[in-house]
Amino acid sequence: MLVFFAVVATCGHLALGSTFKLQQGRYQIGALEELMVLSLVATTVGGALTVANLIGHRLVPGTVPPVATILALLMMCWVRGFYRSAADLDFRPARGAVDAGARRVIVFGAGNAGRQLITSMLRDPAAAWRPVALLDDDQSLRHRRIRGVRVLGGREALADTARRHEADALVIAIPSARADLVRELQDLGLEAGVAVKVLPATAELMNAGRVEISDIRDIEVTDLLGRHQIDTDIEAVAGYLTGKRVLVTGAGGSIGSELCRQIAKFGPDELIMLDRDESALHAVQLSIYGKAMLDSDDVVLADIRDSLFIDTLFEQRKPHVVFHAAALKHLPMLEQYPGEAIKTNVWGTLSILEAAKAHGVERFVNISTDKAANPCSVLGYSKRLAEGLTAAIAPQADGTYLSVRFGNVLGSRGSVLTAFAAQIANGGPVTVTDPSVTRYFMTVQEAVQLVIQAAAIGRDGEALVLDMGEPVSIDGVARQLIDLSGKDVEVVYTGLREGEKMHEELWGDGEPDLRPAHPLVSHTPVPAFAPTIARELDPWASKREVIAEFRKHATSLSVRIPGQRAASPASQSVGAGA
Repeated sequence: MLVFFAVVATCGHLALGSTFKLQQGRYQIGALEELMVLSLVATTVGGALTVANLIGHRLVPGTVPPVATILALLMMCWVRGFYRSAADLDFRPARGAVDAGARRVIVFGAGNAGRQLITSMLRDPAAAWRPVALLDDDQSLRHRRIRGVRVLGGREALADTARRHEADALVIAIPSARADLVRELQDLGLEAGVAVKVLPATAELMNAGRVEISDIRDIEVTDLLGRHQIDTDIEAVAGYLTGKRVLVTGAGGSIGSELCRQIAKFGPDELIMLDRDESALHAVQLSIYGKAMLDSDDVVLADIRDSLFIDTLFEQRKPHVVFHAAALKHLPMLEQYPGEAIKTNVWGTLSILEAAKAHGVERFVNISTDKAANPCSVLGYSKRLAEGLTAAIAPQADGTYLSVRFGNVLGSRGSVLTAFAAQIANGGPVTVTDPSVTRYFMTVQEAVQLVIQAAAIGRDGEALVLDMGEPVSIDGVARQLIDLSGKDVEVVYTGLREGEKMHEELWGDGEPDLRPAHPLVSHTPVPAFAPTIARELDPWASKREVIAEFRKHATSLSVRIPGQRAASPASQSVGAGA
């Protein structure tokens, strides 16, 4: 009877295992997925035999089937584990080769990314990296070993660990690491005399979340300033983008092009990319589709100032969702030519808004800036009026119309980082306006991810303010870039320009910081700005008159708490263009 039960169990195991392709190589031997399927097959067969024996004539003692199942499962797991360990050892280079030319590395982060990275290092035929120690701030991981590499402490143990193990590099194996952690570990690494490397942020990993040696790279300024952990409600976002016709104005710009790339991933029925720069349209089409013939309907060459063309476009294409990113954004240039800010940032926005209202757009998102909070520059004034126009059109339209406000975007065209990098490449000097000036920073990918999320939760007429983290010293950024370059470059202070603030603000006086739906998105009301008044602005008046008119209307849109006296915006800037 025992032999009979053994034969039945074997046949049952093979038959059920073939259903899951257990013996046909679907799973890697010794991998967790294989062990889970193996357990399911063994316990199913053993359970069936146990029940059959109990309700039958007890051909064998009742304890035999369950005990035999457990013993068989343990034996199969042990054999597979032994085989996997032996296979892993076969992949490791010879110890002499490792010691000869490998970099001795401390890995910071004993989580999943750290485990994958150490495995990849140990299986590298070139033996370029040799992990000698693990560090992690989590006290519960202090006794963990990964492939024989021990966790020896937290970040405070870096200097001692580097000295005792003669390490010459530190790899931050935490794709979700925030910028402040990267900055601190970089400083600690410099003090310990080790080179600091990093893994890209989770969204930038090439292999769908898997970590390999090839992902290791030098620290970049985006790692020091812009790594924010963002949780996106994919279902909410997909609900208003998937299967919809989506129009992005300013599609060739830094924000617009990233919007197009991320929106394309949600499967819109049609993605319409509008810009007046044909070269920019070529670049964004190439980045999304891998080719750019510029002969398809997804690219539209147009100027948002042309209200007749804009209305015709909306009538023909009938977009459901509009992201309005087209704008003039360079502060010093608009101080010189404030009339152009009226034509593009105010009248251009109004033409897009009116076309959207007339043709039934379901969701309209106006991309704004932190300079619209307590504005004191032409750029800030014009974007504040654009927010007011969006709030004015919102109750008249059938859909949801809102603005999204955020600060400086790392890597955008014309950003301060681009200027610093060019100055360093040319040997300097690096020009900083003031040693005390601060700004908010976020990478373009993170900013756009939050913009798309904000559009899903925003309400009619309000401005959504993205949490940009803590403000960062521009002087510190310049010096970090110089340190990363390894060059000896001088820093020169030039003084604040007209319209520039010492410290940017995300909220204006009296604007509340309410976050009912997302921890990184604040909702604030925006007073309406009448389109009739916007049309009366005169862009051809003198520079002084245009700026005065801007200031009058923009400051009238302040949100005031009863009993609170609003601060004078001009007091926070230099000149304000007057």
